[in-house]
Amino acid sequence: MKTTAFHKYHVAAGAKMAEFAGYDMPIEFTGINDEHLAVRKCAGVFDVSHMGEIWVKGPKALDLLQRITTNDVSKLFPGKVQYSCMPNGRGGIVDDILVYKFTDEKYMLCVNAANTDKDWAHICREGEAFGMRPGTELENASDDICQLAVQGPLAMKIVQKLVDHPVEQMPYYTFEQTEVAGCEAILSITGYTGSGGCEIYAYNADADRLWEALWKAGEEYGLKNIGLGARDTLRLEKGFCLYGNDIDDTTSPLEAGLGWITKFAEGKEFIDRDRMERLKAEGVKRKLVGFKLIDRGIPRHGYPLKTVEGAEIGLVTSGTMSPSLKVGIGLGYVAAEHAAPGTVIAVEVRGRLLKAEVVKYPFV
Repeated sequence: MKTTAFHKYHVAAGAKMAEFAGYDMPIEFTGINDEHLAVRKCAGVFDVSHMGEIWVKGPKALDLLQRITTNDVSKLFPGKVQYSCMPNGRGGIVDDILVYKFTDEKYMLCVNAANTDKDWAHICREGEAFGMRPGTELENASDDICQLAVQGPLAMKIVQKLVDHPVEQMPYYTFEQTEVAGCEAILSITGYTGSGGCEIYAYNADADRLWEALWKAGEEYGLKNIGLGARDTLRLEKGFCLYGNDIDDTTSPLEAGLGWITKFAEGKEFIDRDRMERLKAEGVKRKLVGFKLIDRGIPRHGYPLKTVEGAEIGLVTSGTMSPSLKVGIGLGYVAAEHAAPGTVIAVEVRGRLLKAEVVKYPFV
């Protein structure tokens, strides 16, 4: 099992550790609810070094990215980040990713940890048609880079203490190459909690220096360690998709409510474009919806979604007891005719049908 450059700090802090995407990762420190609320109200730090980083470089970089992603990469400018996904040629999704533009010939992709090898193989395979090769125009730098997500309303006050120029007002989904705590880094105003903050990419060799400086800076603001458990509840409250749960190789971005990152721009012949255009014209047969339980209970991944009369209409893809709302919330695919907000459906929990209402997300 792999470990991140910050692994020793998690063990020393008494984290509950478990395997995730081939890494020994912290699941929780003081408890999921406590950590969740700390991020909503103050600031927390997540070790997300298991995520993958892939460089795409050279004169054909944009051409390749326009082919393998659904969003319009031509709209990016240096210092801008874009959320996108990679279609698989069968109507599904290889992965959802972030695209960073450095220059016209230099981009970085941040990919999901469990998909790094699959994504790398897919990108290399597609790159062949553009004369782009591993080790030259394409580089998998995942094993050399560590990443911390500092999230919460006070996160940027903490990070500002580590940077020698103003960064607190950086716009959402932008980034800078800069020094953080004296370490060469990428400071990215992104994250998967919906509570503000940033993600810091650095080299593994600088991990100790970055970690120690961050905790010193965060002491006065009550910075807390946050595990993957709270990362999941935080992203779910905001309705952010999790690959492997809400989207995968069998789900279309249009079914998943990701039409906003599926751009049919002139000249952008991305994989599955024809299929997606037909699906958009004909309408999807199922949709990813958010729902909030009316009855008391906790929805979980894989639970059946039914009509209140008991007819099966879909499945829960993500579910939890919302630490902020203190009610059960979830995401799931339902037949399109049951997807309108306000529709009352049911979640089957251990043989019981619990009423739920389809709602627009984010939940908070």
